[in-house]
Amino acid sequence: MDRVQIFDTTLRDGEQSPGISLNAAEKLEIAQQLARLGVDVIEAGFPIASPGDFEAVQAIARGVDGPVIAGLARAHAADVEAAFGAVRDSQRPRIHTFISTSDIHITHQLMATREDVKAQARAAVAHARSFVEDVEFSPMDATRADLDFTAEVCAIAIEEGATVVNIPDTVGYTTPEEYAAFLRGLYERVPALAGVTLSVHCHDDLGLAVANSYAGVQVGARQVECAINGIGERAGNAALEEVVMLLATRGDVAGVTTGVNTREIARTSRLVSRLTGYPVQPNKAVVGRNAFAHESGIHQDGVLKERSTYEIMDATTVGLEGNDIVLGKHSGRHALRQALEELGFTVTGAALNTAFQRFKEIADKKKQVTAMDLEALVTDELREEMATFALEWFDVEASSRRPPHATVAVTTPEGETVEGSFTGDGPVDAIFHAINTATGVDARLREFRVDAVTGGQDALGEVSVVLELEGQSASGQGVATDILEAAGRAYVRALSNAVRKVRAAEAGADPRAADAAVTPTP
Repeated sequence: MDRVQIFDTTLRDGEQSPGISLNAAEKLEIAQQLARLGVDVIEAGFPIASPGDFEAVQAIARGVDGPVIAGLARAHAADVEAAFGAVRDSQRPRIHTFISTSDIHITHQLMATREDVKAQARAAVAHARSFVEDVEFSPMDATRADLDFTAEVCAIAIEEGATVVNIPDTVGYTTPEEYAAFLRGLYERVPALAGVTLSVHCHDDLGLAVANSYAGVQVGARQVECAINGIGERAGNAALEEVVMLLATRGDVAGVTTGVNTREIARTSRLVSRLTGYPVQPNKAVVGRNAFAHESGIHQDGVLKERSTYEIMDATTVGLEGNDIVLGKHSGRHALRQALEELGFTVTGAALNTAFQRFKEIADKKKQVTAMDLEALVTDELREEMATFALEWFDVEASSRRPPHATVAVTTPEGETVEGSFTGDGPVDAIFHAINTATGVDARLREFRVDAVTGGQDALGEVSVVLELEGQSASGQGVATDILEAAGRAYVRALSNAVRKVRAAEAGADPRAADAAVTPTP
């Protein structure tokens, strides 16, 4: 009972964050890293939402060993069947089904009655249990629901075979004291709850997601649902790295442990940030670049004498042991492969040749190639393989005396090379509009961000953009020593994702998929 299961929902709730659009290969890469991190459960997606989501969940179920692989399903037969179809090939499949128990949802969203909710919950859990032994049930918006009614629905779910009962604070409304009291009330009203795993799923609308999750653990919850970097609907979910390090650092108070390999936390955070385009704020707990930095002279003095004076965690514990040099410009293909394997990447054949060529290009421009550089390069090459548009080359004429002018060449999904030119407000603006001109796609830039992968003047630049096209938003990222090149790469990749989403919408989705896509989830 002193072991807390870590349920990661980065690929389901996290991906519902505005602007995030991961493809199947990116989701699989994140899932494989989550397995290395040591999470207990990966909620891989919402299979009924779209064919793409179904395929991604299926790929993760087939390609990731170790964690339980869960698929989310509303309390509808079609949802449950889709979830089973997606996770059935996992070594440890789970179906996670849910329905609201709050009157505000029952009346205004479901347009149903409490009796309807009980009947649907019973049918959904029973249906799910007919496919798999591991079934999770969530009464959505439970913290704004009537305790007695929620207890009645949870009892029904357990009676029908639910092995995990999750109590979501869906809109981040509750406080730690209220949440703990609610869970105690459930234990009192549902004796059978002691025989299954109680789970907590908290949102951060009031900044209390981690605090509420911890309150749940203190009263008996032994599964915490969270996401890397805290991404998710609205203000996000409980941040996995914060929950895990809270339980690890204050084990003297919490009295529980997890199975997470904390040294993989920083790498997982960086991977999710790169692939989603969501930056990690500098002062973010545990994984922010300032998390172990000290500006005050008093603090610096104390840390130089003894780190524990102002640091309650060791940076090495979360994989922030520094940016060690791993390769130089004279390193060979074997050295590159070995370094990548140490970072958790298996690259062989043509993929290794491509990575080696890219490494040599970077090594000629950088004196030192670090582990973080290699992570960024491998992730960048994955994006290149998935993009349907590709930046072939660009020319930019920039001056403080006249507007910048850019000419670009782009390879289209049909394999044709097209060129475009534009005079813009700045070199980046000129490149972006030139790409629009070349492709004939009039995308609108919504967000643009530049970060350095490491420190120093020769650092790799990492650019993230979010575009909007015909009502669809999509992100893209690019890495290069030249910021303009990184920007161009990011833009064409975002364009690829945006065009893909528009074409999918034009092809016409299953009405159930469209319904699922806009249905709030736990």
